[in-house]
Amino acid sequence: METVSQLAKLGLFDARVPRYTSYPTAPHFNKKVGSDHFTTWVGRLPANSRISLYIHIPFCRRLCWFCACRTQGTSSLSPVAAYLETLKSEIDMLGAALPEGVKLSALHWGGGTPTLLSAEMMADLADSVFRSIPMAKDGEFSVEIDPNEIDDARLDALAASGMTRASIGVQDFDPAIQKIIGREQSFEVTQAAVDGIRSRGVTSLNADILYGLPNQCRNKISESVQKLLSLSPDRVALYGYAHVPWMARRQTLIPSESLPTPQERLNLFETARELFVWDGYDEIGIDHFARQNDSMAVAARDGTLRRNFQGYTVDPAPALIGLGASAISRFPQGYAQNISGTGDYTREIRAGRFATGRGHVFTGQDEMRARMIETLMCNFRVDRGEILRDWSGASETLDTMFAEVKRTFGEFVTVTRNGLEIPPQGRPLTRMIARAFDAYEMDKAGHSHAI
Repeated sequence: METVSQLAKLGLFDARVPRYTSYPTAPHFNKKVGSDHFTTWVGRLPANSRISLYIHIPFCRRLCWFCACRTQGTSSLSPVAAYLETLKSEIDMLGAALPEGVKLSALHWGGGTPTLLSAEMMADLADSVFRSIPMAKDGEFSVEIDPNEIDDARLDALAASGMTRASIGVQDFDPAIQKIIGREQSFEVTQAAVDGIRSRGVTSLNADILYGLPNQCRNKISESVQKLLSLSPDRVALYGYAHVPWMARRQTLIPSESLPTPQERLNLFETARELFVWDGYDEIGIDHFARQNDSMAVAARDGTLRRNFQGYTVDPAPALIGLGASAISRFPQGYAQNISGTGDYTREIRAGRFATGRGHVFTGQDEMRARMIETLMCNFRVDRGEILRDWSGASETLDTMFAEVKRTFGEFVTVTRNGLEIPPQGRPLTRMIARAFDAYEMDKAGHSHAI
């Protein structure tokens, strides 16, 4: 109780801070970055190197009320088919712009609902990707799968196209909670999808579950976690529900009075965390768990874990390229985000231009601070020697930042001549501590609770 009281005094239950899947964060992107930047940055990638590729499918058969992603509903596949034709043109453009010998270390289809596509559409899209950019021998092909929107034909198509990892959204198995968030998905439907994935030789399975949902309590989240554990996922993301109805209008359908308080959110997280650890999962960063032999657990142990717009990753590629409306790319030089509206995105691609609408060019201390925030989010520490190895003139800056963080967070951080570390009792504060290394102004209204 004393620790909780101290966390409260430091503002954990009131703070709204970024999730830090990028630095600077997306609200700081600007329209000075356009298609010319994207084209130049693609062309400067090393020949015979590897890239990570994200394909965004923004369509859903139904819109879940809890979701704040850039998605749009559709009752037919006609707009999806038209979008895919544009997407294939963008893939061809990328393939032509890449230096010789570039291959994929990772391919991920996200959304929206990628499994909304028909089996034929899936096969066609995969063929289009691999024709333009071949997959490396040890490359990973992952797909977000909606258990309500999958069948044997589509699973067969994904398996035939080389899917190596599947990711399923669970959120919560309680029927009453599912109804209030607009995502009704029974355990039986989810189990059938998992069985279908496993039976096709896909050995790697991710699952997402949420804490902080309306009317969620410790008993309910315990039941949901135990049901999820019975499916034996290899990795789990335990995300905090971000209630931001001013950004995602559909969330106005969720009554705010039914939401847990921030302190209750911490209790929900701890309840779920303890169950995953008890079942033998390693804790990964602030909100992931993995079986001990999974590559993500290995990366966490050896210090090679990374963080990007998809959360935690083991992919070492220096560039993540996002294709499709609203998709974000990260290059060594900065970020580039495609136009969000599918109509405007389509117009640009059909005109033969990449659809970059905004982004950010790294300047000043951006890259150094990005490294510090990423390693803090992944490893709960900042290695002073590692930072000074690449930024030799930053010694005084580091000392000043470390001292300020120590003054603010006291016993919840440890500072030595080797760097800064967050001990286990301080880890709920990780995003707030990361914020201390962020040089940009922040509108708190644009971010989720710190816990």
